[in-house]
Amino acid sequence: MRSDPFSPTEDLLRRLAPQVLGALVRRYGHFASAEDAVQEALFAAAQQWPEGGRPQNPRGWLIRVASRRLMDQLRSEEARRRREETAAAMTPRDEFETPPPGEGRAPSEDDTLALLFLCCHAELPAPAQIALTLRAVGGLTTAEIARAHLVPEATMAQRISRAKKRIKSSGVPFGMPPQDERAERLAAVLQVLYLIFNEGYTATSGQELLRSDLATEAIRLTRAVRQLLPADGEVAGLLALMLLTDARRPARTGPDGSLIPLAEQDRALWNRAAIDEGVALVSDALTHTRLGPYQLRAAIAAVHDESERAEDTDWAEILALYELLVRLAPGPMESLNHAVAVAMVHGPEAGLALLGALDEDDRLAGHHRLDAVRAHLLEMAGDPAAARAAYARAAGRTLSVPERRYLQGRAARLA
Repeated sequence: MRSDPFSPTEDLLRRLAPQVLGALVRRYGHFASAEDAVQEALFAAAQQWPEGGRPQNPRGWLIRVASRRLMDQLRSEEARRRREETAAAMTPRDEFETPPPGEGRAPSEDDTLALLFLCCHAELPAPAQIALTLRAVGGLTTAEIARAHLVPEATMAQRISRAKKRIKSSGVPFGMPPQDERAERLAAVLQVLYLIFNEGYTATSGQELLRSDLATEAIRLTRAVRQLLPADGEVAGLLALMLLTDARRPARTGPDGSLIPLAEQDRALWNRAAIDEGVALVSDALTHTRLGPYQLRAAIAAVHDESERAEDTDWAEILALYELLVRLAPGPMESLNHAVAVAMVHGPEAGLALLGALDEDDRLAGHHRLDAVRAHLLEMAGDPAAARAAYARAAGRTLSVPERRYLQGRAARLA
């Protein structure tokens, strides 16, 4: 997986991956085996198409190759029992160059959303949801996902295998969930995409602050959901939030990979096209759809991005948005960010007073961000000794090397 833009072949294969998988699962069942077969077909295409040329119908080519791979798998010893039970349903058709009635463009696109619902099912823990989404819907290989998460390929393979087995044992059907479950299930999908993006934009561990490949993939997948659900305000809000946040990526690190905080970034390096798209998306969603947390987060990001200088930031507007957010979607990180906004509007002492309540929140206990925010507000309040101690605690609690170095540097400057 690469941090630079995808090649045309890579981009096409990633867009087609969920459509091909959806077609196989609908026809044959066997989600786990079908997903393995699709991965083999994608690999074959990546090897053959650049040299031999792209087929006239890439999707049909992938379905045929994946179907053959699946048939081979289902003829193996461990699948012999299923072969007899489903033999009638396992005869692949030859008309893939022209999709039969009912198998045109819209159903295959709907399969992308159905696969997301399946991969993000509540039966799976969050790490498994993320890994399975990247592989089954994103079309990434196990090796690519493992590299992005800084774990051995064997570890990631086991995680994905366990996720598939859990889906099989749960009996979760492939397809769109019932109407009365869709809002809750969509919220889970958006949460998984947001987690993928956040890990790409601020890696929780390792030598690098950014894992741009993950952030890029999260944006691509969210765009796909947006195309399928163009009237959903929270989908638009999440895409806007990702674009407005990722727009700052060129200015987030120095030449040596060191962290540059928002207030010190060279805003001339920000991606103006991404900012304009994000602002347009969230403005339209706020005007025409029901208000939601992702829209509010995107609106806050837009206020930051539209300020030419850090000192021009309209913190009063940001505070008003955070007060809406903590009422609509209360959470520890929302409260922590709200405390920062309070400090910027009403002074650091007011923000520090709010942090006292967060000390009792088990979800933030020992989290380096609480110490980092406290250190920043103590520094603003003119208490360098206490700020230095808080920066040191935060540095000791983060697993991210760039964050640790930044926090250690802040502490050293106050010595």
